[in-house]
Amino acid sequence: MKETEVEKAKSAAGGAPDGAETLMPVEPGPVAPEQLEELKERAAKADDHWERLVRTTADFENYKKRAARERHEASRYANQGLLQKLIPVLDNLEAALAAAPSAPNAAAQSLQTGVSLIHQQFRNALVEAGLEEVDASGQKFDPTLHEAVAQQETTEAPEGQVVQQLRKGYRLHERLLRLATVVVAKQPAA
Repeated sequence: MKETEVEKAKSAAGGAPDGAETLMPVEPGPVAPEQLEELKERAAKADDHWERLVRTTADFENYKKRAARERHEASRYANQGLLQKLIPVLDNLEAALAAAPSAPNAAAQSLQTGVSLIHQQFRNALVEAGLEEVDASGQKFDPTLHEAVAQQETTEAPEGQVVQQLRKGYRLHERLLRLATVVVAKQPAA
């Protein structure tokens, strides 16, 4: 291999092998006032750029966390629309079961048993999908869970307590899908 002229010069001057350069320490000299001012401006710009980088990094981390949380919620509540459409079907099955509590003949009893099995199977499928019933009976009226459609004068329950549930309420995990329709107790007029 032939050495190039540059490599020969470096070797002769005691330079580092393989093309690596050695830096000689430079002693700082006096700094002119305009250079000092320029260095201060550059330092201020560097500080500004650093702060912007830190803020941008924090914003990006927050964005990633928010996006992950939104993806999780979207997958968790993906069935919400479907369940809201199926809840009235469940109500109708329950109404059919309530309408025929004791059938007089064997065919009607057989039909009631079949509807009861379908109702139970349908309800189990909805529960597996995350649907939860909001139990209002005997509870204190809560406007975030209950919709009061009437008040009933009674001395058997304290004022503001649910005395009758007219329609069940439902949730999907923690999100309310439908308020429970209730009748609330009030004290009789004196």
